[in-house]
Amino acid sequence: MISKSQLKVKRIFDVLLALMCLPLLIVPILLLVLIATIDTKKWGVYSQCRVGQYGKLFRIYKIRTLGDGEHQLGQLDNSASSIGKFLRQTKLNELPQLYNVLIGDMSFVGPRPDLQGFADELIGDDRIILEVKPGITGPATLKYRHEERVLERQNNPKHYNRTIIWVDKVKINKNYVQNYSFYLDLTLILKSILNK
Repeated sequence: MISKSQLKVKRIFDVLLALMCLPLLIVPILLLVLIATIDTKKWGVYSQCRVGQYGKLFRIYKIRTLGDGEHQLGQLDNSASSIGKFLRQTKLNELPQLYNVLIGDMSFVGPRPDLQGFADELIGDDRIILEVKPGITGPATLKYRHEERVLERQNNPKHYNRTIIWVDKVKINKNYVQNYSFYLDLTLILKSILNK
């Protein structure tokens, strides 16, 4: 189980790494926001309410990849423009979350932040997942990197997501918290970079 001292070290590492990355990535992020604004004809930064550490709600920030209209689970990649698809596939749309890390809503590594109705409804031992800040990457994120493609093949994407994928993610993220180490975080960051 992750300890309070490990959480402190994790937070210090997050701040230092975010401060190192932001000067290098601020111009690319601004360019992507401009491109997304032109591409989607809406402001290029998208924000949404997500469940964070201890169940606290926060706003997550992404580069916008979808335009107007309704977007169904399992059809998001199809709803995106060619530029939006590229941003989603390369995960470049996640870059604004460096800001979320810097202000303390997120970590570089942890369970992905969920919409209400998932992590906030965990019970019993499963709630240890909420002990850590949600992450830009993590073990479940790596396993389900192509989650949209999996959901596209399902007759009922919402049901499959809740009964199969979500259940597996809970097990993976629970194991991450129970067996946490700083070395594990470094390994997951490296794997995420190499998987780009």
